[in-house]
Amino acid sequence: MHPCIRIHAGPGACRRNADARTWNSGARCVTGRHAETTSSGEAMDNKHWWRGAVIYQIYPRSFLDTDGDGVGDLPGIVDRLDYIARLGVDAIWISPFFKSPMADFGYDIADYRDVDPLFGTLADFDRLLDKAHSLGIKVMIDQVLSHCSAEHAWFKESRESRDNPKADWYVWADPKEDGTAPNNWMSLFGGVAWRWEPRREQYYLHNFLASQPDLNFHNPDVRAATLDNVKFWLDKGVDGLRLDAINFCFHDRQLRDNPPKPKEKRVGRGFSTDNPYAYQYHYHNNTQPENVAFLEELRALMDRYPDVAALGEISSEDSLATTAEYVTEHRLHMGYSFELLTDDHSAGYIRGTVERLEAAMTEGWPCWAVSNHDVQRAVTRWGQGDASPGLAAQLVALVCSLRGSVCLYQGEELGLPEADVPYADLQDPYGKTFWPNFKGRDGCRTPMPWNAQESAGFSDGRPWLPIPAGHRAISVAVQEADPASVLNRVRAFLAWRREQPALTSGSISFLDAPEPVLAFRRDGERQSLLAVFNLSAQPVHWSLPGELSVQPIEGPGVIPGQWEQDRIALPARGVFYARID
Repeated sequence: MHPCIRIHAGPGACRRNADARTWNSGARCVTGRHAETTSSGEAMDNKHWWRGAVIYQIYPRSFLDTDGDGVGDLPGIVDRLDYIARLGVDAIWISPFFKSPMADFGYDIADYRDVDPLFGTLADFDRLLDKAHSLGIKVMIDQVLSHCSAEHAWFKESRESRDNPKADWYVWADPKEDGTAPNNWMSLFGGVAWRWEPRREQYYLHNFLASQPDLNFHNPDVRAATLDNVKFWLDKGVDGLRLDAINFCFHDRQLRDNPPKPKEKRVGRGFSTDNPYAYQYHYHNNTQPENVAFLEELRALMDRYPDVAALGEISSEDSLATTAEYVTEHRLHMGYSFELLTDDHSAGYIRGTVERLEAAMTEGWPCWAVSNHDVQRAVTRWGQGDASPGLAAQLVALVCSLRGSVCLYQGEELGLPEADVPYADLQDPYGKTFWPNFKGRDGCRTPMPWNAQESAGFSDGRPWLPIPAGHRAISVAVQEADPASVLNRVRAFLAWRREQPALTSGSISFLDAPEPVLAFRRDGERQSLLAVFNLSAQPVHWSLPGELSVQPIEGPGVIPGQWEQDRIALPARGVFYARID
């Protein structure tokens, strides 16, 4: 049977409860904590607002600087919340803004309950929270639980002796008889994962920088103190937590050596493959069985608060299996791993990745991302020289069409390519260690370009990282004035997506298609959609399976595919959507 061709009229008006807020700049239906319905009449339960949500990641030091020190801050986020609301996202995730010596730019926390003066004050955060909520935007914050800064008061006390009240709050171990480290564990940032402390005549564990000691989660006092810190922010009214490296909380009590990994299997996920960290199977320094019980403790705490959600970052030897184990009714609400943050962007790889997670995750909710603050920007990583607006818009449409929630990284809506940061300007300790084979993470962390001026409207001072001229040429101000820009394409697509219940809550199943075509259907209670993507820079054709009857519809913002007799014509980076009868 050939598809039935009938052009869809486009998104309908937003139907709202009487107490819901109105459209914001025509870009999204903004609500507080009320239920709303889509144009098809399907209810969206705000108790589960995170299901299918689009979460916009803000890297605060690179978003907007309001005090001229060259580093972004919380008032800068407040000033741009209207811009974020116009994108049509459901929530923001703010990377760490807590008190820190900034050895790892905030992921080394010295005080979990205070804002670093570089970013502002607790009052600034309260103001941010209030304004975001007034715009109907949920606020998620990063929580780095497995480790902290060596400047944290807990660690300063713990390192002084073996018999102080905090003596067992970190992972301490005696040296081997020859004085070397207790085992062969390696740090993700390079070198051994143990640092000598002469005051105790012991080593402490650091899975990341030496200035980021690992907490001992086998100690119940540590778990209680950690949950109390989380409670502090829940009491303030945050809507969710993004849990950094959440599978790293526990270590193997026996401190057994990690087994070696064959050279052909040393595939980097967020780290350089010449890093000795890639030389091991990390069976003992993370992802321990005890972590499951802690996640259930954390979930029990969060369940005492209405409408909050936990998103776990998971990086293990089998991240998809770990995600399925961690994301359940009584553990994490959502989980994401690094599977789509790799260089492989083939249709077969994407399909296989999603299908493996779908098969393993029987009761949880996935979250997908193709960009974040730790990996090369997606249009550079997947574009292979093509950083075109069509590719940028397609990547957003693709990740937003998979089943699950979505994390979009700041600048993704502009199609920013990776910046080339010279060594003299490099800030990332990871990049400095592995230069020039691996240039670190600064290339995806350069400041947001708000206009085409020298400092791109980011700061009145010298930005902490240089802003490429190419980024200024595609700044927010430039793209605001161009109806065909990536920014306006993304806005249009996200507004349309909110009106397609199959995309926000439906199941997913893939159709057989040759490379470079990725085709799948999304099936909801009242709507079924077909989505087809040409992942190449060359036009292709694809014939639909004969049993499908479809009505082509326009997915705004993307390069549209066309129906030609009995097949779909997909331009380079083209996308085809259709309603399935």
